Amino acid sequence: MIKVLKLQKAVLAIILGIVALVIAQIMSSNRVTGSSYVLGLSGFLLIIGALMFLYPILFAKKVDNEGEDVELKPIAKTPTEEPDLEGSKTL
Repeated sequence: MIKVLKLQKAVLAIILGIVALVIAQIMSSNRVTGSSYVLGLSGFLLIIGALMFLYPILFAKKVDNEGEDVELKPIAKTPTEEPDLEGSKTL
């Protein structure tokens, strides 16, 4: 299983990016200088937040229940057959 992801920093970056976007739009409508810088900061925060969301997914290690690494290569070339259960006959 992939371990629990900690994404609080990514959520915070996205929220700050949205707040900065709203502030930039208000500054732009009031014709305040520097609104383009706030808009750039908003874009930067949104991109950083998106990358922080992707990082744990791309670089996560798969582990089993005991915490040991999972062997991803198959042991045998052919899959093993499951034994037929005698008590599960269908009519």
